[in-house]
Amino acid sequence: MSETRAGAPAWTDPKYLIVFLITLVLVVGEARYSILGGYERLATTLGICIAIEVLLSWWLRGRVANLASAYITGISLALLIKPQANILWPFALGAFLAIASKYVLTYRGRHLWNPSNFAIALLVLVASNSVAILSHQWGNDIRINLVIWVFGLAVASRARVLHVTLTYVVCFALLALLRHAIVGGPLLAELAPITGPMYQLFVFFMVTDPRSTVSTRSGRMVVVAIVALVETVIRLAGDFQVGLLRPLYPSPPILALAIVGPIAMWWDLYRQARRPTAASPVS
Repeated sequence: MSETRAGAPAWTDPKYLIVFLITLVLVVGEARYSILGGYERLATTLGICIAIEVLLSWWLRGRVANLASAYITGISLALLIKPQANILWPFALGAFLAIASKYVLTYRGRHLWNPSNFAIALLVLVASNSVAILSHQWGNDIRINLVIWVFGLAVASRARVLHVTLTYVVCFALLALLRHAIVGGPLLAELAPITGPMYQLFVFFMVTDPRSTVSTRSGRMVVVAIVALVETVIRLAGDFQVGLLRPLYPSPPILALAIVGPIAMWWDLYRQARRPTAASPVS
């Protein structure tokens, strides 16, 4: 068995564990609830994501990038995008936008959006009549939730992003209690979405993406707390029919991250660039 440089088996590398985790979500969701909606959707998103990643990385950087990110993005898009009709163009366009954003929407060598988050947010904003977001939940099958969450938390811990996932989950729960106190309704209905595959993809892959999160541990925790707060504001705006925020109603968490994440990332990179280096002369 191959090993990493630290002596651990290669399969324990976080990037391979993350690939296994998203594959687990895909297999369980499709086997139990057929949430994919057709394997042609998966083939379209995976094929285009991988092809664009290979082409752009070779063209712009002179080498083919590791394809784990394209694989994760392709599966995320295949699971989350739900067209209003039996059409494939949202998957093809979403795959292109997701991977291209990594090479185009950059600042100081870093992309500002999580690729799948950017593509999905743009699709639901400009094509809301054709594109929706997966809203299925795992229901009351505790075994499915337990397997995915236990493995997901273990992978997040191994990848050293557990603090991000847990901060978001805690903030989501607390803000769900607040929304329940404001608008009423069943409390479980406020908490239930966190058990669904959409939120599992969100908390394990989007908010933890190391290439589009800020550089400090405390900063990452603050950013996801703000994402959860903005998400709650969007949900409350929907409850009270605030017309100004109507375009954000189709997917509050996805669009909250699409707003907060790149601003935080840009500010973090800007501050890093302005810090004096150790070699700078002292005036």
